[in-house]
Amino acid sequence: MTTVYLDNAATTQLRDEVINRMSENMKNYFGNPSSTHSYGRQSKSIIENCRKSIASHFKVSASEIVFTSGGTEADNLILRSAVRDLGVKEIITSKIEHHAILHTVEALEVEFGIQVTYVNLNANGHIDYVQLEQLLNSNTKQLVSLMHINNEIGNKLDIALVANLCKRNNVLFHSDTVQSVGHYQLDLENIPIDFLAASAHKFHGPKGVGFAFIRKNSGIKGSILGGEQERGFRAGTEAIHNIVGLDEALKLSYNNLETERDYILGIKTYFIEKLEAMFPNVFFNGSCSDIENSTYTLINVCLPIAQEKASLLQFQLDLKGIACSKGSACQSGSSQNSHVLSQILDEEHLKRPSVRFSFSTFNTKADIDYVIEVLKEFV
Repeated sequence: MTTVYLDNAATTQLRDEVINRMSENMKNYFGNPSSTHSYGRQSKSIIENCRKSIASHFKVSASEIVFTSGGTEADNLILRSAVRDLGVKEIITSKIEHHAILHTVEALEVEFGIQVTYVNLNANGHIDYVQLEQLLNSNTKQLVSLMHINNEIGNKLDIALVANLCKRNNVLFHSDTVQSVGHYQLDLENIPIDFLAASAHKFHGPKGVGFAFIRKNSGIKGSILGGEQERGFRAGTEAIHNIVGLDEALKLSYNNLETERDYILGIKTYFIEKLEAMFPNVFFNGSCSDIENSTYTLINVCLPIAQEKASLLQFQLDLKGIACSKGSACQSGSSQNSHVLSQILDEEHLKRPSVRFSFSTFNTKADIDYVIEVLKEFV
C-alpha cells in the first residue's frame, strides 16, 4: 500500500546521520556525566560540546542553553519560574497558543492569583500588535508569551517586533519556538528575547529532548529538584544520546536550511495549486496560503465537502495510507474542538472538515499527487 507522511508538525522522521551518531554514542560513551572518573568526564565533555554547538546557532552563550525533555517542559520551567521567582504578576498571551502555554497560565492563575490577559487577534489569527503595545505596562511585572509559528495554522509572529516592544517597555518576553527552531534562524544576539523553548523531534531529531534558552542573569530557577545537573535548572542524569541527537539534527537543519526550505516551499506551493484547481471553494485557515506570513512547512485547509462525506474523510485518508492531522478536530469531521480554529473561523467554516498537512524534506510532489487522487473521491 502507498503510504504518505504529511504530519511533520506533529513529529518528524529521524535523519540517518542522527541515528548513526546516537547509536555510536550509546555504544561507546555510557559513563554518568556526574561521575568524576574518566568515563564520566568523557560523557560530560560530550554534553558541554553539544551545548556550545547548539548555542552557536543562536549567537548566545552555552550557559544560556538548558536541556529539557522537550518544548512542554521548557515552557513550564520558564513560565512557572517567572511567576514564582521573578515576581511576574501578569502574563499576556493569546488564545491560540499551544496547550503547553494555555494550560500552564491557567494553572498559574489559580495557584498564584496572577492576571492572564489575552491579546486580540485579527480574522486570520494574527496578533493585534497595536493593542499588544497598549497592554504593556511598566508599573506591573509582566511577561508576554507568544509563539513564533502557530502549530495548527502556521501563522508567523513578527518575533523581532514583539521582542523590541517588550524590551522598550521593560517587559519579559517568552516565545514557544517549537515549530520554528531548525526551520528559521533566530539571532538572539540581536533579537532581545528573554526565553524560548525548542524540541528536537520537530526538526528530525529524537523525541524526549529539547532545550530552554534562558537569558543570562534572568533570575530563573529550576523546578526539578535533586542533583546539580544543568546548573540546578533540571536535576537528573542527562540522556546523552538524545542530546547528541539534538545537536546533530540542529546542525544538519541549519547547514541545509536554504536548500531544504526552498524544496519544501515548492511542495507546499504545489499542493495549494492542486487543491485550488480541484476545490474552487477551498478555504485556507489562518494565513497558511500566504507565503510571506506563514511557515513554509504546513497548510491547514478547510475543505468544501458534504457533511455525509466529511465524517469519513480522516478515516479514508488513514485507510489509504495518508498521515495528516485534524488539528484537534472531533471525530464527526467538525473542527469545533480545535481551540485555534474556534477563535478564527465562523460557524459555517467550523462545520466543515479542516485538515492540517505538514511537510518535510522527505516528501515529494508524487506524495501530493497521491493525496489529490484520494481527495478526488470527496469532490
